[in-house]
Amino acid sequence: MNKNNWIVLLILCIWFVISFVTNILGPMLPMIIDSFGLSLTLAAFLPFSFFLAYGIMSIPAGMIIERFGGKISLLIAFSLAFLGAGLFVMFPTYSIVLTSLFAIGLGMAMLQVIILPLMREAGGEKKYAFNQVLAQIVFGAASFMSPFVLAGLMRKLTGEDPANDFFIRFLKGITPESLPWSSLYFIFTIVFVIMLVVISYVKFPKVELKEDEKAGTVQNYKELLKQKQVIFYFLGIIAYVGTEQGLANWMSLFLNMYHGVSPEGAGATTVAWFWGLMSIGCLLGLVIVKLIDSKLMLRIFSMIAILNLSIALFGPTQVAIIAFACCGFSISIMFSVIFALALNSVDKHHGAFSGILCTGIFGGALIPFIIGGLGDLIGLRYSMFFLFITLGYILSISYWAKPLVKNETVSLKELLKQLNRTK
Repeated sequence: MNKNNWIVLLILCIWFVISFVTNILGPMLPMIIDSFGLSLTLAAFLPFSFFLAYGIMSIPAGMIIERFGGKISLLIAFSLAFLGAGLFVMFPTYSIVLTSLFAIGLGMAMLQVIILPLMREAGGEKKYAFNQVLAQIVFGAASFMSPFVLAGLMRKLTGEDPANDFFIRFLKGITPESLPWSSLYFIFTIVFVIMLVVISYVKFPKVELKEDEKAGTVQNYKELLKQKQVIFYFLGIIAYVGTEQGLANWMSLFLNMYHGVSPEGAGATTVAWFWGLMSIGCLLGLVIVKLIDSKLMLRIFSMIAILNLSIALFGPTQVAIIAFACCGFSISIMFSVIFALALNSVDKHHGAFSGILCTGIFGGALIPFIIGGLGDLIGLRYSMFFLFITLGYILSISYWAKPLVKNETVSLKELLKQLNRTK
């Protein structure tokens, strides 16, 4: 394996870490609520802190890469994440976990911005599309695995599934008995230290950002923000990420509250399959977008998502579990399609526009917070009705979007011919 392939492998490991750390909060949320005795509103501040950092850091991260390069940017990102995780290990309180999640969120946001151009430089332009798909698979695998890892660790630490290995005994010794889930933060701290050491010894290729990857000037942002469609697409990203995180963060607690489902058991499994089916949907979407117009694709998936959510909120236990998991599949293509429609709707300043759109990841902070706040007033079931508004907005994009360039489509017969030629 040549040197650049090792760097691509390291980047894939970073993708795994980002996904695992980002998506573990959903299955962990009911445990945090129970440990600290939180209301839904106070619990909602947890994803709010994490995704607020994403919204704040998306544009500055691009500027940091341009100023300091890929390696220094990676070290800064993992240092922030290390400080956040380490802080909570030393002071495991509710207020500190908010600060910790914010710091980790800053680091994860930086990493997401850094590693795509870094992967292009390390793997080469010709393999970039393949490596992107590979990264998507790794990202999905980590999301799928994280709830199972959490559930297994909880069983070991709480004595339901006793273990005699040294590491589990060590974790038991340093983890507060009432906060067994917090042991993951100690593991994160170790992982972040390992990544810092490895990255410090690796020589990365120089990252040359393309025009559509550069942060852009203040004037670029002013020009874009004067356009209504830019604001509308920005709201679309807020709606999507809010829907994704609203489901991922609250479904386990919903199943526990209304169906008596254990967060460490079927609750964690449901969240895992939510992410797993989302990854499958992303891969299938790569094929479907070759066959039909992306607006029609967005419309169909949005309608299926609304149907799935309705069944999840009012179906019996087993039906609700399946429907929540299937929500992952039905929202899987939304982010990429909305992002592509947005960029194809303007003829310049794509880098600045990408930064604006990525700031919309703040929806992952806003929408779960709204659901939590409403949940204390009207109950979690009816507060999750807010997701019908976000899904309805996403559905509306499929009607009003007017991209300058439409996605190229082929017949199924022609697509099969293309696939045969690649064999």
